[in-house]
Amino acid sequence: MTPARTNARSWARDLTLGARLAVTGGRESWVRLLLTGVGVGLGVALLLLTTAIPNALSARDDRERARGDLGYTQATETHGDAATRALLIAEISTTYRDHDIRGRLLRSDGPRPPLPPGVSDFPAPGEMVVSPSLKGLLESDEGELLRDRLPYRISGTVGDAGLTSPNELAYYAGSDEIEAGQNGVQRITAFHPYGPYHGDGLDPVLLLLVVVVVVALLTPVGVFVATAVRFGGERRDRRLAALRLVGADRSMTRRIAAGEALVGAVLGLFAGALFFAWGRTLAGRVEVYGQSIFPHDLDPSWTLAALVALAVPAASVAVTLMALRGVVVEPLGVVRSTRPTRRRLWWRLLLPLGGLALLYPMVGQGHDNGEFNEELVIGGTVLLLVGVTALLPWIVEAVVTRLGSGGVSWQLAVRRLQLNSGTAARMVNGVAVAVASAIALQMLFTGVEGDYTVESDSDLTRAQVQIYVRQGVSVDQVDRQVARSEGVRRATVVSVSSLGGRRGNSEDVVDLTIGGCSALREVARLPSCSDGDVFVVHGAENYADTPRIARPGRMFYADPGYGEDDSAAVPWRLPLTAKKAGPRPDPTGWENGGILATPSALPREVVADARAQAWVQLDTSVPDAVDLVRNSAARLDPLTTTITLTESTEVEEFASIRTGLFVGAACVLALIGASLLVTQLEQLRERRKLLSTLVAFGTRRRTLGLSVLWQTAVPVALGLLLASAVGLVLGGVLLRMVAVPVTVDWSGVLTMTAVGAGVVLAVTALSIPPLLRMTRPDGLRTE
Repeated sequence: MTPARTNARSWARDLTLGARLAVTGGRESWVRLLLTGVGVGLGVALLLLTTAIPNALSARDDRERARGDLGYTQATETHGDAATRALLIAEISTTYRDHDIRGRLLRSDGPRPPLPPGVSDFPAPGEMVVSPSLKGLLESDEGELLRDRLPYRISGTVGDAGLTSPNELAYYAGSDEIEAGQNGVQRITAFHPYGPYHGDGLDPVLLLLVVVVVVALLTPVGVFVATAVRFGGERRDRRLAALRLVGADRSMTRRIAAGEALVGAVLGLFAGALFFAWGRTLAGRVEVYGQSIFPHDLDPSWTLAALVALAVPAASVAVTLMALRGVVVEPLGVVRSTRPTRRRLWWRLLLPLGGLALLYPMVGQGHDNGEFNEELVIGGTVLLLVGVTALLPWIVEAVVTRLGSGGVSWQLAVRRLQLNSGTAARMVNGVAVAVASAIALQMLFTGVEGDYTVESDSDLTRAQVQIYVRQGVSVDQVDRQVARSEGVRRATVVSVSSLGGRRGNSEDVVDLTIGGCSALREVARLPSCSDGDVFVVHGAENYADTPRIARPGRMFYADPGYGEDDSAAVPWRLPLTAKKAGPRPDPTGWENGGILATPSALPREVVADARAQAWVQLDTSVPDAVDLVRNSAARLDPLTTTITLTESTEVEEFASIRTGLFVGAACVLALIGASLLVTQLEQLRERRKLLSTLVAFGTRRRTLGLSVLWQTAVPVALGLLLASAVGLVLGGVLLRMVAVPVTVDWSGVLTMTAVGAGVVLAVTALSIPPLLRMTRPDGLRTE
């Protein structure tokens, strides 16, 4: 028989023996196997969730495209079969408090109008079909104001095929008032775009954000899985010493230990699948940072799931073999129970230094110097973060060996740490990696958010809401409905149109703003104003041609070449008495130019044909003032557009990546807490006899509780300090890569550190009740 075959048979035999010992080793082995399975399972569940996210996002995008209407499938066919399956549609989306509501107004334009995805019956005029979440909101006390804005009877619900997420607020309302050709009304024949949308893709910085977010969220998961497969290491080593006593050699004991770890990893795979299946059923009912996912969308990629199924057992075997390199298992005991040799620092520094070396070539690339090398980004980030796990045991050992005397609880804790600092460091490794990742990501997002934030020129002291009304709604109607609405302190209402210098010719067009003197003063600097005055604005940005076009005495025509009948254009001569006005930004920051006129200076047809708009200053002392104004605007006309003015707006892709980070961080934080609790319970179980013996000799349980707290606090403090340093270094390098000055938001760093410390302290508090139970006299029982 060849040596290779003999070696393979030896591995198979010893792995099988290790698996049998893990399954048939009695209550202690079963408990250790259960803890390992739960710990690995939590990590596997999160890894499976990660593999399912791409499919979930793809399914979400497919449903969004499938219901495409405005701007995608405009229909101009008026004959044949297309004319029988057309409808008129208008967007009437709105916002209620902090919730965006997608709305569409529908009117059949043929005997067989297309149905929106998820809708089984076309809504009749005055009726609407709503998403389940919107229905629940409208039927609750919280939706009282919204019911006033949506005066339609609910006739059905929108199915999953018409929604991007379970918590989306959406509705389709029937109407017989919208007409073809009206502003905002389109005629379509299908709710499906001509083809999938292919955008320009993410720019290099946003792509870097995505890559770093994924790596930063998954690295702590890998650390926790590696920690979980080492549960019960001390008891396992004592069993291996017994095997040495009956003739097993060192290589055999390592393979047997790998077999035990393999069983725990396989159990963890099954547990992870169960955790994932359970979490999948809850996905539709759980909302994280305003986001939720349909359970059927969480379909893991089989390729990535198979990779997880192979990687986790392989990693468990590799971690076990590496852990046993520093342990000498002899027939009469385990050498690790004595004082360990001092850890070496040089090779631990190679990991972070290697990470920096991989990231350095990409420093300064920024937006305009090509894309980042994804392999180098992933490799460098992983090495830097994994460097935390390599450096932390050395730092903990170096510090605890120098700790002095103190109270009994302090001495118990310090002595435990001095005997086995590696176990304490392993428990904190995941937290330290997560905090380092969070600090680096926080620095990166803070550094680049200015590039993806568009500052608004709006003057929020003058107005907080802007309202656009379609043609046919007069200024008087807007004034009566909006200006006198509850929650409005002041409303400035004007109407806008355009004038052409020649009939039937769209050249020499000048903007026309109509309003009272007080309203016109909001958009220009007037020398004086009285009813009947006309003004020409000079010096407005983007209106350099106004003085040339708007010459006093010149004839202008309303509807300049835009209508089908040019003869309907209304003539009007700019008075010789027109005054000169200076520009003034309106409440949105836009400098209006062209001609300003009071209503009595214009023909009645021109005033009636203009489109009204208003700037509203809210009374902030009135609750829900913004929604009261939105309700008043909706009563004017369903197609009224209401815009809330803000100081700045974010690029959608950047906001989506940050939301994904928050959702992922919440999942990782939950994993941190659960895994730490399992780790703490495993550590207490390992020391059950020792704790019971201390209580039997008179040690107070309060002292033991404090010692457990100290044993956690010291490694946590050291781990968070190391995590802060590594996080700052990684964040600084990432900022230099995107060509952004390195700045540190110390409040954010402290917040991330405090969150990590809070999770550990909460887990420690939860472990106190099990500690008290384990210190009872029956803890001295043995098998």
